Amino acid sequence: MYARLFSPSAKSSYFLFGPRGTGKSSWLRREYHDSTYVDLLDDEIFNTLNASPKQLSRYVDDPKKPVVIDEVQKIPHLLDEVHRLIELSRLRFVLTGSSARKLLRSGVNLLGGRALTYQMHPLTAVELAKDFEMKK
Repeated sequence: MYARLFSPSAKSSYFLFGPRGTGKSSWLRREYHDSTYVDLLDDEIFNTLNASPKQLSRYVDDPKKPVVIDEVQKIPHLLDEVHRLIELSRLRFVLTGSSARKLLRSGVNLLGGRALTYQMHPLTAVELAKDFEMKK
């Protein structure tokens, strides 16, 4: 895995968007390996949280560590519960997905200033370092 030139705020909740295949999920699993990781591609987790977003707090192992929700655009209404938990429990969230547009189109709660937004782009020449080769 390549080291990414990406350093989000360690104190704030944030969205991490970017095209599929840029390494968002891999980066998150490495950076937040000891945090709660909620993968909405897992059918059981998806079905539970889609039916009852309030169940999100059941997944929180350690309230002092961030809660990572991968593919948040799959359950846009889950963001209301994220908002509630940020306000009520002061939890910190890292929310990732490939499409901010899908969330915006659905008119959901984008946490109104409670979460920053970052983009992860495909690897750059600097990140690739010696593996980057410019063909003539």
